[in-house]
Amino acid sequence: MDDMQTNNFIDNIISCDLKNKKHDTIFTRFPPEPNGFLHLGHIKSIVLNFSLADKYQGLCNLRFDDTNPQKEEQKYIDGILRDLKYLGFKPNKICHSSDYFDKLYDSAHILIAKNLAFVDEQTPEQIKENRGTLTKPGVDSPYRNRPIKENKELFNKMKNGDFANGKMVLRAKIDMASPNLNLRDPVIYRILNVAHQRTGDKWHIYPMYDYTHCVSDAIESITHSLCTLEFEDHRPLYNWFLKKLEFENKPRQIEFAALNLERTILSKRKLKQLVDEKIVSGWDDPRMPTIAALEKKGVPPHALINFCQMIGVTKKDSVIEYSALDGCIRDELNKKSPRAMAVINPIKLTISNYLGNDIEIIRAKNYPQNETTTLRDIPFGRELYIEACDVMENAPAKYRRFTIGREVRLKYAYYATCTDIIKNDEGTITEIICTYDKKSKGGKTDDKRKVKGTIHWVSAKKSIDATLYLYEHLFNVVNPSISLQNNIKDYINPKSLQTIKNCKLEPNLSNPENIVYQFERLGYFYADQSTKTPSFHRTTTLRKSSD
Repeated sequence: MDDMQTNNFIDNIISCDLKNKKHDTIFTRFPPEPNGFLHLGHIKSIVLNFSLADKYQGLCNLRFDDTNPQKEEQKYIDGILRDLKYLGFKPNKICHSSDYFDKLYDSAHILIAKNLAFVDEQTPEQIKENRGTLTKPGVDSPYRNRPIKENKELFNKMKNGDFANGKMVLRAKIDMASPNLNLRDPVIYRILNVAHQRTGDKWHIYPMYDYTHCVSDAIESITHSLCTLEFEDHRPLYNWFLKKLEFENKPRQIEFAALNLERTILSKRKLKQLVDEKIVSGWDDPRMPTIAALEKKGVPPHALINFCQMIGVTKKDSVIEYSALDGCIRDELNKKSPRAMAVINPIKLTISNYLGNDIEIIRAKNYPQNETTTLRDIPFGRELYIEACDVMENAPAKYRRFTIGREVRLKYAYYATCTDIIKNDEGTITEIICTYDKKSKGGKTDDKRKVKGTIHWVSAKKSIDATLYLYEHLFNVVNPSISLQNNIKDYINPKSLQTIKNCKLEPNLSNPENIVYQFERLGYFYADQSTKTPSFHRTTTLRKSSD
């Protein structure tokens, strides 16, 4: 292993640990709670944990943190497994925190036996009030010095379901005057008389995250426990449990900055609110930042991995511009997306000097950047459809598209000059009349003249109808995480979803493949195989150009 520094400080730590023979094998884990679908923030953790294990020939577990049966569902477990498969990561093994409920329970008894844990009968409100503040020490519970034997008996009764929810908790006995509030006798277990989807009615108590997390890591022989900065203040508690329980394996917790993305919220609780209030159609609504949504609108998984690797891993919180993610998506799609032409808002173009009504075939490359690419046949004739926005009656001098007297290139086909503009009674342009240079096929002319404007088109006779779904940011503020302290509906972008019916597409797309196409000048669109008629979701726009 070399000493080259990377934009991933954790990579450098692991490299140093291996070099110093601290570990023989690297073990990491990705521990999601199955109470929602994974989102972009989880992708950063997934890529970090799995990629580091892979780089150093180590292992990475998938561990479901299933200690809250009230909020966890099988559909979320299934969704997480699908997401990992989509991203291309295969865990060393699939674990559940519930696998360790017996070990966690036994370890809690060890803490009680060492007089390091006690059963507290204060109400949750009393515990919170007596915890103190950053400037005021906490107050000892009146039950803090309860005898060890009594604590054991009560804890067993808690486990067996002898008490109602909230009646008592098991707390670690550390230091109520600690400047770190997480060390002020934290709760280890709470009573929850709810059946668990994997263990049934066996347990009436469930362990808290801070306790479960470190014990599970130790059991699984995790070497590097990677988590976001919000858990930095929890690290002393993590280490306290490992030390007091005398685990031979003592994982190292390392914190990194979570992903923060413009115009996006990465909170499962707030995303669930969007779903529950039907602001979006579901967890896989393409406006959502979930992995399921990204997959639904055709985002290639490697683009997400490249994005995570590009932004790096640091200790400093920052907000990433959404354009950085879009750039990674475009870079990946540009290599593999076949080209096609689609007209979203069609008006008719009639070529007055095109003789007859026959259809000729224009041949175009599917992948323009590839010299050995296949060709597709595009029908061309007297009547075409073009975009309404490609025509202007009183255009400025630098306007590059159709206006009377202006010559424009019809992509892959001919040069055409607008001779007349037809409008309806409301003054809306409904058709333009053009002449074409039949010797300019493919953009080549005898006089070698060039035109500055190029537009796309489809045959009016041979095009097919399709529905396109256009997506913009769901929120109309740059930092919705701050704004959403108020009514979430006040910040929804009304143009976040536009459903455009009766768009006109090349006939080649009547039975599209299950891939992303680049609709020229419009963006990248994923073919929806679940609909009876052609439908496409816009994955992302093209880079802005002067045209």
